[in-house]
Amino acid sequence: MSVPNFTLNNGVQVPALGFGVYQTPPDQTIAAVGAALETGYRHIDTAAAYGNEREVGEAIRRSGLSREDVFIETKVWITDYGYDTTLHAFDKAAGKLGVDSIDLLILHQALPGEFDRTIEAYKALEKLYYDGKVRAIGVSNFMPPHLDRLIAETGVVPAVNQIEVHPYFRQTELLKVDDQLGILNQAWSPIGGITFYRNGSHGSTLQDPVIAEIAGVHGKSPAQVMLRWHMQQGRQAIPKSVRPSRIAENFHVFDFVLTADQLAAVDALDTGVRGGPEPEDITRDKYGIEISEA
Repeated sequence: MSVPNFTLNNGVQVPALGFGVYQTPPDQTIAAVGAALETGYRHIDTAAAYGNEREVGEAIRRSGLSREDVFIETKVWITDYGYDTTLHAFDKAAGKLGVDSIDLLILHQALPGEFDRTIEAYKALEKLYYDGKVRAIGVSNFMPPHLDRLIAETGVVPAVNQIEVHPYFRQTELLKVDDQLGILNQAWSPIGGITFYRNGSHGSTLQDPVIAEIAGVHGKSPAQVMLRWHMQQGRQAIPKSVRPSRIAENFHVFDFVLTADQLAAVDALDTGVRGGPEPEDITRDKYGIEISEA
């Protein structure tokens, strides 16, 4: 089964469905990524802060696929922001991945209290882009004010903004801003993997009755419905799992179509409550971790 592509604002194509390795322990990463590639995923999303770039690279090599057949995305962590340190962050990431170039390199967070450092980091990404070391550059968890200042002070509009999006937290206004700027929305936690406090109790999108009813109509799982919801609305989804059965289930989402009413019903589940950290609260003092050289 071939995966349809989205075309980024510089013409580079990225699969509509990716595979993520956030919180996947290094000793499980090779097997998980290997299962994903065998299933048919061709976009692997990792990050310096995940601590498993080396294992992602090893899994790709073991797969027997050519380098050109796998779209690799990784992220620079905030402790490596700054022009020279971000250039070196590329060297660290490429070395761990075992590649000469990276398909998509993005900034993992904005640093609102040190935005000059964020700008310098992005300018380093621009140099890497112009030098041909990365095919596209972007950001993650950037809110509209961050995007406004970034675009005003740099020359390359981000190709993607990887953000928390799922039925319980849609970020409608941010989605619109990204669309208007020509930035592809990438959804992390696309099926609401974070535990949420909803209607007076903890709940999960996987147990939501509205999503379950739609899933029953199509003979699909709730996770498959949510992934389809993202892609039909023009977002790339990046689910994660270490279980081969779930990895395969998440991939089989291209053989059914949600109706307009079903899309609207999922939209209506939005609570406006974020599960991840507030982008404005990100600081090096609070979230700083050293990214190793090896």
